[in-house]
Amino acid sequence: MDQDLSALPATALPVVATDDDGAPVHLFPLPTDEASLRSLVEHLFRDHWADITFGPIIQGAAWEMRASAPPRRIGYLDGYLTVDLGTWHFHLCIGPTKGLGARPTPPALAVRRRTARAELFRRIGPDGHPVSWGMRLWNGAGEQQMTVFLPNPFLGPSDKVLAAPDWSRLAIWDALRARWLDLTAADPVDRAGTAFRHA
Repeated sequence: MDQDLSALPATALPVVATDDDGAPVHLFPLPTDEASLRSLVEHLFRDHWADITFGPIIQGAAWEMRASAPPRRIGYLDGYLTVDLGTWHFHLCIGPTKGLGARPTPPALAVRRRTARAELFRRIGPDGHPVSWGMRLWNGAGEQQMTVFLPNPFLGPSDKVLAAPDWSRLAIWDALRARWLDLTAADPVDRAGTAFRHA
């Protein structure tokens, strides 16, 4: 990677890591308390449902889904946030879960189910510059719950590669950085690339 991270303020420095497939990735840890996760996920699906692609990305399967309409309902019960998209829905365990009625959740299982790691991320392409931006959640066993891909400046709304980057498509990423990382200035690293390349 050839980004000069030394010029950034210490609070803006990402955790530089490597995904399982060998791709470099910049991670920005997020809080995992119930209120923060609920606010974050509800914001993404209420305000940006038309802009995001989402689903679990695991070894051997990548679920990249889009909503065709705003959520019909976003509810919360026993630690689970439910996003109802009409013809289908999903649940995320983001808080304490005890189970309902006569079937309490075993404490070890409750810990495994609950989100234990949350992060903003940007994957780094072969040229050393970011090529995708998003948010990821992991449960207490280190299993991925969800990835949310944010609009990409190299791709149009239909994922067609753009002739020139459209940096306005980083608006949601910039807003999340400002809200959750207290980073109000745009990061020049995000705008260093010139073309889309698969990470």
